Amino acid sequence: MMTTHKTFTAAAMASCALILAGCASETVTGESAADAAAQAETVEEAGLCLASGPQTPRDIASSSGLNAVSFPMAPPPGEMNLCNIHTHTNAEHKGPGFSVFVNDSDFGGYACNATEDLTDAELTPVDGAYGNVKPGDTIEVHWVHTTCDTAPGEGLGACVPETCTDPLLRVEAQVFLVVNDPSAADFTELAAVRQSGSVWQPGGIPTSTGQPVSFRGSTTGPSYTQQQCSPAQVTWSVRPQCTKVDINSLHAWAEEGNVFNETESHGVRQLVTAPELLSPIE
Repeated sequence: MMTTHKTFTAAAMASCALILAGCASETVTGESAADAAAQAETVEEAGLCLASGPQTPRDIASSSGLNAVSFPMAPPPGEMNLCNIHTHTNAEHKGPGFSVFVNDSDFGGYACNATEDLTDAELTPVDGAYGNVKPGDTIEVHWVHTTCDTAPGEGLGACVPETCTDPLLRVEAQVFLVVNDPSAADFTELAAVRQSGSVWQPGGIPTSTGQPVSFRGSTTGPSYTQQQCSPAQVTWSVRPQCTKVDINSLHAWAEEGNVFNETESHGVRQLVTAPELLSPIE
C-alpha cells in the first residue's frame, strides 16, 4: 500500500509504551529482568519507531509479533468501498510462494518462487503504457478499501476524504508473476470497478492462491523504514501464493486511462523484521 502525502489524522495511532517480553508480569526478577533489559537496549540502539503501532510489510509465514497496539479489524471487503488499486515491484511481503529475496533497493523486495521456471515465450519483451514492468517481474497488487463514503480514485487520498472521520482501512493483496501470455490473468478484469448495492467493489480478486493471512499493520512504500514508521492503521489480507498475470493486460489497463491514474508500478518498503514492530497474527 503506497505512501501518501495526506495526513491520516483520523487513523493515527495513540502513543503507547512498549511492553517487552517478560515485562508484562507484575514482578520481574533474575534472568527475566536481565533479558528484558538487554532487549530494551537492543530496541533503543536500533532506533525503532515504537509509538506508531504495528507495521507492514512482513513475512506472512510467521505469526509472531510483540507490538501491543490494537485497533478494530476492518469489516469484510464486500461491506467496504474499494477506493484505490495500485501495484508495487517486487512483492513487499514475503510469503510461501514469493520468498526469493531480490535486493534492498526501492524496487527490491521479493520475487515469486517460480520466476526461474518461466519459458522463453513467457519472457518475450513487449512495449506498452504501463512503465517499469516487464515479463519475468513480480508485482504485488493492493486493492485498498475504506469505510468512508467515497468513490474509487487517485492515490490514498481517495480513501480518506476530508469529510470522513475515523475510517477503517483494509488492503486485499495478491502477488503476481508477470508473463507475456494471454492465457494468464487479465489485469483489466482484476482491476475493474463496479457498484454492488451501495458500495464500490473490484471486478475480481484471485480466489485460488490460498487462504489469505490477515493481520494489523500500516501503509507501506519506500519512504517508510523501521526507524520512520507509518502512523496509519490498516487491516491486511495477503494471499500466500503467486499467480500469473499477462503483461499485455497491464499495458491495456494503463492505456485505457484507469480511474486511479496509475501508469507505473511503485517501489517497495523493505520487510519489517523487528518483533516490536509486528502485531501477532491471531
